[in-house]
Amino acid sequence: MRDYLISIWGIIDPLYYHCTRLKYISVEEDNIFRVRLTKYKGRSIVLLDGTQINKNDRLVKIHLHNVRLCHEFKNLNSELKKALMIYHYVKRSLPGIELYIRNHPYSGEIKGIIGITALNKGCKRLGFEVFDISHPIYKWFKQIAFLPIEMISGQHSLLHVLKHQKPSYLFMSREKLSRLYRN
Repeated sequence: MRDYLISIWGIIDPLYYHCTRLKYISVEEDNIFRVRLTKYKGRSIVLLDGTQINKNDRLVKIHLHNVRLCHEFKNLNSELKKALMIYHYVKRSLPGIELYIRNHPYSGEIKGIIGITALNKGCKRLGFEVFDISHPIYKWFKQIAFLPIEMISGQHSLLHVLKHQKPSYLFMSREKLSRLYRN
């Protein structure tokens, strides 16, 4: 059943890719992220390095390529192995994000990167700062949106996922990204 759902998701993914205006960093590069330039619409936040992110600031929104991950997880039964695999993919992909921002036409205006994830463990070691989603309706919407991903890729029941899934914002300033991941 899981393989069938992943196959259907693989068919739907190009439509999702198109509708969300995502872009691949590079055709040649093996990057786990797809990205798009966005204007931030949340509450003002200050990152640990002093970077202040306000409404309408430009950020690069990062999206894990979940269909690709699910295909690679098909034969993995260990949640720990899956988490380590994601960690290493992200670590290996962040230099590509840094280069993308450095070469972007709006490079001087981009303040950093933003993502939304329920996979919060290990994020701080990668350099991200984790912030709770404060708007209850948006948080609920993200929990529902992540539900299919969790159900297909994980081994937990629906009830377990609903109780323990906690989507959060991930931020990293452009300066910190450059400091940690510039080649």
